[in-house]
Amino acid sequence: MKSMIESSEFQTSKAELPVVIGKTIENEPFVTDLAKAPHLLMAGATGQGKSVGLNAIVTSLLYRKHPSELKFVFVDPKKVELSLYSNLEKHYLAKIPGEDDAVITDVSVVEKTLRSLCVLMDTRYNLLKDAQCKKITEYNEKFLSRRIPMQNGHGYMPYIVVVIDEFADLIMTAGKKIEEPICRLAQLARAVGIHLIIATQRPSVDIITGKIKANFPARAAFKTSSMVDSKTILDTPGAEQLIGRGDMLFLGGGKLTRLQCALIDTPEIEALVQSICEQQGYPDCFELPEPPLENSESQEQVNLSSGSLDSLLEDAAICVVDSQHGSTSTIQRKFAIGYNRAGKIIDQLEAIGVVGPFRGSKPREVLVKSREQLDELLAQVLQK
Repeated sequence: MKSMIESSEFQTSKAELPVVIGKTIENEPFVTDLAKAPHLLMAGATGQGKSVGLNAIVTSLLYRKHPSELKFVFVDPKKVELSLYSNLEKHYLAKIPGEDDAVITDVSVVEKTLRSLCVLMDTRYNLLKDAQCKKITEYNEKFLSRRIPMQNGHGYMPYIVVVIDEFADLIMTAGKKIEEPICRLAQLARAVGIHLIIATQRPSVDIITGKIKANFPARAAFKTSSMVDSKTILDTPGAEQLIGRGDMLFLGGGKLTRLQCALIDTPEIEALVQSICEQQGYPDCFELPEPPLENSESQEQVNLSSGSLDSLLEDAAICVVDSQHGSTSTIQRKFAIGYNRAGKIIDQLEAIGVVGPFRGSKPREVLVKSREQLDELLAQVLQK
């Protein structure tokens, strides 16, 4: 990997998200742009080098991008591959509010995170529309040259790269709930700087469906166990004849290239992460927007009998009315409580009419405008 990083092709690359995966059969480093890919699908039999390939991609992005320009969302059902990067939480990682671990291993959290990324994508498109820009590069250039005022949610947009290891495991356990937001992101998220990298060891048609394949033009195939798998991932045979141990075929821009993937080992990743951790980071992890509630959750009736009201409800209501800003993360920070409890308080505040319904990435509307109005409302609720 060191020889790849030091190569002049990688160092002088003008790509937005340069990725150096390995060397071609002419012994030249192969550099590609993830921003142009715009999403990458990796597949191959178990033990043929997929995880090393993922690590090579992540490493090359870490070497070329400052934490302000790039954030990662790591999904790792295996729990051991991507957890090496968990210490980069305050530099390079993004997560939804209320989660402890920045590297996601739980399927239910994966689903919430993907829904949250869809909310972020829609918000970013609205900001691009306001600024009259077509894509993230134009927007950031305009923002940095101070042609966009820093108000109404405008700000510098970092790239977000979502890395999913063992995609087949997610589809088997959650199915449609995972596939729908991934297809949506794959279709639309390129222009707002959200890119997906998906790895799976089972490239069968029930895992890599037509919808997913159509939106992942860049493919990387390590040695597969059969010709059928090779055809599923690359639309052509050949991957079943590779040698293994990092030997791969890369399909990008309609061209098939044979590569030897660069090797980066666990001690090297640990040293790299340690080196980044010793540098100045942000006070907190980059927070994604709150995911919208599912229909089943939102239809649940909030129980408002006085015995079930949260003890902090009154204090939270006063805080929301005084600041005229109602969100779960605000209550969570203000009262130092968990995300679930803060969510229940917000639901109760909505049920009694203090705040309006969930509005995606925008804060909820505060319906009560004064402390006197709030006192009357609380008195009525407590009498009931």
